[in-house]
Amino acid sequence: MAVMGTLRKWLGWSQMVASMLAVQVFATGQQLLSKVILSQGTFIFALMAYRHIVAALCVAPFAFFLERDNTKKLTWSAWFWLFINALTGITAAMGLFYYGLRDTTATYSTNFLNIIPIVTFVFSIVFRIEKLGLGTRAGKIKIVGAILCVGGALTTSLYKGKAFYLVHDHNFHRPAAMDVSKSHWTRGTFMLVGSCLCYATWYILQVKLLKVFPSKYRATLITCIMASIQSAALGLCLDRRKAAWRLEWNLQLVTIVYSGALSTAATFCLLAFSIAKRGPTYAPMFNPLALIFVAISESLVLGEKIRLGIVLGTVMIIFGLYSFLWGRRKETKCLPQPDAGAEELAKTGPEFGEMQLKTMVIQTNTSPVKSVYAMEEGALKDTVKR
Repeated sequence: MAVMGTLRKWLGWSQMVASMLAVQVFATGQQLLSKVILSQGTFIFALMAYRHIVAALCVAPFAFFLERDNTKKLTWSAWFWLFINALTGITAAMGLFYYGLRDTTATYSTNFLNIIPIVTFVFSIVFRIEKLGLGTRAGKIKIVGAILCVGGALTTSLYKGKAFYLVHDHNFHRPAAMDVSKSHWTRGTFMLVGSCLCYATWYILQVKLLKVFPSKYRATLITCIMASIQSAALGLCLDRRKAAWRLEWNLQLVTIVYSGALSTAATFCLLAFSIAKRGPTYAPMFNPLALIFVAISESLVLGEKIRLGIVLGTVMIIFGLYSFLWGRRKETKCLPQPDAGAEELAKTGPEFGEMQLKTMVIQTNTSPVKSVYAMEEGALKDTVKR
């Protein structure tokens, strides 16, 4: 019996680890594919519009079959907050991220995704949603982690350092389109910062949305549809050429299907499974792996050089993120918060993808309800307990 119990625990553990590794692998593939097609001139708003149509089709079965008994009606208030949810969390945040990714590198852009929980934490402090908690050891570690993450982001942005390649003798011929000028790099950095701000705002808005419409799959489905419409409307204002919107049997189509099927739908299920089994802080602990996967893959596959500044900044962000998450977890156990729902909002980080998926737990005094929204990189995901 003891052996069987140990075997079951090992299988359960290995299953969870494999699921989270799969999420990071999906995110890595998403980053690399997106970087390539964006460098080739793919129109960003067309990519966003199509990918969220695929995402909506993948999530629709969950909404129709798992929530068909849900009698919660869509009020005008719910429609408004769903629209704002799609506008901030996908159209604005993901659009800015794509522009930043196009003007920089996948590794550099991925670093910014890990500071989103830090930006959300700062917003929650500014709006007095939660307290710093400097009187506790966990609170101090949390602040140190936040400082390390911000310092890491500044290091990657301001310090280049020596450049080197993981593989010197390879046959990969780097396309000229992959090269980024200094002016474009600066522009891309501002875009990535704007993306982080939009994501942090999106987290804050979730508190209101989940009060008016807590149905997880229906909210995800409607949000993806709205995001697709918003992206198409904005895109048509910027570029109405048929060539910008034409779909062909090429890498762009592969990226669109990959984004909807794996980076949204599959990741959606894996994150929901992880959060149900291990809680909201388990999945974010794997996020730094995507940083490592992307950096190595970009160097080996795309021939991208690695800068010392990015390596140092990445190490700082990884240590800072782990410290921040550990401090938040310990602090939540020890300190009562004035608004538990909002307090938990900034607790976790992106679940990685081109944008990365996010997890969030909101605790109130009512019965448990879970809400997951696929935004990933690709998509953000949030699980909510009410």
